[in-house]
Amino acid sequence: MPHQLPPEGDWRSWLIMGGRGAGKTRAGAEWVRAQVEGAKPLDAGRARRVALVGETIDQVREVMIFGDSGILACSPPDRRPAWEAGRKRLVWPNGAVATVHSAHDPEGLRGPQFDAAWVDEMAKWKKAQEAWDMLQFALRLGEAPQVCVTTTPRNVGVLKQVLKAPSTVVTHAPTEANAANLAASFLAEVRARYAGTRLGRQELDGVLLEDAEGALWTSAGLEAITAEAAPELDRIVVGLDPATTGGGRADECGIVVAGCRMRGPVQDWRAWVLADCTVRGASPAEWARAAIRAMEQYGADRLVAEVNQGGQMVGEVVRQVDPLVPFKAVHASRGKVARAEPVAALYEQGRVSHLRGLGTLEDQMCRMTTTGYEGDGSPDRVDALVWALHELMIEPAAKWRAPRVRSL
Repeated sequence: MPHQLPPEGDWRSWLIMGGRGAGKTRAGAEWVRAQVEGAKPLDAGRARRVALVGETIDQVREVMIFGDSGILACSPPDRRPAWEAGRKRLVWPNGAVATVHSAHDPEGLRGPQFDAAWVDEMAKWKKAQEAWDMLQFALRLGEAPQVCVTTTPRNVGVLKQVLKAPSTVVTHAPTEANAANLAASFLAEVRARYAGTRLGRQELDGVLLEDAEGALWTSAGLEAITAEAAPELDRIVVGLDPATTGGGRADECGIVVAGCRMRGPVQDWRAWVLADCTVRGASPAEWARAAIRAMEQYGADRLVAEVNQGGQMVGEVVRQVDPLVPFKAVHASRGKVARAEPVAALYEQGRVSHLRGLGTLEDQMCRMTTTGYEGDGSPDRVDALVWALHELMIEPAAKWRAPRVRSL
């Protein structure tokens, strides 16, 4: 498949990021074969000394060498290498050798030298940075030594470092890319369980999910508050951060649905974020219809919209679609971070839960830092979330805390 084929051009590291079962192991095994094999079984290939590096020796042997998609399974009989267990190496008929190395022992890469390497599941290594550094010093044979990295992405420094290197090329594929070789029941089950979650985006879509430094929300924190369903809610609102222009280059129009249970004193209320109905490239009439559809679908009591950019136009457009819609205009008097911080505090207090399917919203949340938003474009989904939770939780609490003046 395209994501399993080596890219053209002058590169040192080929990073294959994919979901579980996307065919990463087969790609790595075939690449090693392409490096060591010549036109005929005894002809020399491009590489003669190869490093096979996994988290442990056992994982290299059982997955990269003897696995269903490993080197031995991919090799025809006349080119199949011999496994020398005592020396932990593969030897090809043409004399090429691949030695096995564990990322748990980075010092084991000090001394040997190679002209090619295959690195598997680097993102989960406990000593990933040390092992990667030692491998770079060992890749010093031949005219242009190369390394193939196959991994499910995780938010670790060494992987981000490799991604940013100018000599790195990247291919990517979700689990579904290899659906023909996977059990249909497996795909149906994991998608039902993890679709729309950040874990699903990482493990199934092969997307690197980064938490910005100083982020108000973290991946681990959001994963911990994911709920399968919300209880009966006392109030539901839709937060709207309107886009004032349409077209393909327009910002997204953030539309987020949230509700709360108003049981006990206001400081004990809890909120559930129910849906992200954000639209992109929509005209004002289109995003107004999308917001009202969200209200109807979830039985919302009110539409809360920021009007700093659109002004009076926002309310007029909404009422052209539905003249009777319960609409509240809000003005942002403070910056995005200042508005988001009290909402982030609700999450820290354990008073907000998320239903599944909010992965893109949560990506934006993990890029909202104490100094601003560190993503592309504007955090329109986060803005809509903030307005919704402010209406449900922050504003009632502020009224409750306000001093009461007794009449004389």
